[in-house]
Amino acid sequence: MVELTTPRLRLRHWRDADRQPFASLNADPEVMRYFPAPLAASDSDRFLDRMTAASTEHGFGLWALELRATGEFIGMTGLAHHSFPAHFNPSWEVGWRLARSAWGSGYATEAARAALRFGFIEAGLDEVVSMTSVLNLPSRRVMRRIGLHRDPADDFEHPRVPEGSPLKPHVLYRLTRDEWAAGAAGAAGAAGAAGAA
Repeated sequence: MVELTTPRLRLRHWRDADRQPFASLNADPEVMRYFPAPLAASDSDRFLDRMTAASTEHGFGLWALELRATGEFIGMTGLAHHSFPAHFNPSWEVGWRLARSAWGSGYATEAARAALRFGFIEAGLDEVVSMTSVLNLPSRRVMRRIGLHRDPADDFEHPRVPEGSPLKPHVLYRLTRDEWAAGAAGAAGAAGAAGAA
């Protein structure tokens, strides 16, 4: 599994030393506010094992995320393959989950952009989606910031969220490779124009 770097972050392989901080992150009620429940340490370990197995199968997936300056583990970001019953599946989702200490610094946006670039250029994906509870406004803002867009007709009831939960209604955001390429070219052009001004 390839590793990625951004100006501030490293998206890297998972290590055994990540298990404890990852379990702490998954047990934090604020971090897991838009999920059905926090995870026990054993469930967090099983989740990590599933992620590493999926990364081995596909050659990429959800990376451990660390600060380049300090090596501090701050969460995960990357691409997850989904096949649960939904009108848009099978799909590849760009996703993130960061420790509270890493919130508010733009790390999710920075890492997700690197994952998108990898997905479209290196992995050759035609489309990437992202999904979350209707209530999860912070993640929805990140989705828009990295260029994904929502059609309300794509919204759905997540089959893995219990009936009656306010978290069951989900929004779906999408981005195709052509849309991403057009946006990347536009951003480069704007940067060039700014530099020439």
